[in-house]
Amino acid sequence: QVQLVESGGGLVQPGGSLKLSCAASGSGFSINYMGWYRQAPGKERELVAQITSRNSTNYAASVKGRFTISRDNAKNTVYLQMNSLKPEDTAVYYCAVRTNWGNYWGKGTLVTVSS
Repeated sequence: QVQLVESGGGLVQPGGSLKLSCAASGSGFSINYMGWYRQAPGKERELVAQITSRNSTNYAASVKGRFTISRDNAKNTVYLQMNSLKPEDTAVYYCAVRTNWGNYWGKGTLVTVSS
């Protein structure tokens, strides 16, 4: 069993920054993939950024150059540094993890970018 806890969401002005974190807890698991997805009102959930156990990364075109995904293996935690935020970044952000036990989703953290 794996539990994901997300944090770092909130209200920020356009051009501002936020850093999201997602910590995985449990026993007897290994992580081979971590990623961030988001879902805005009226839209389908989309991939924002992902990172593998070998630190290979990729990003959605809409966030490339503004967002950075990273991880701390000792803490089983993945981060999403979000800079130069735009109103269209407003969404619920979800952490996703693939382990030897299965695939898991966090409950989401709301990011609102508004003046």
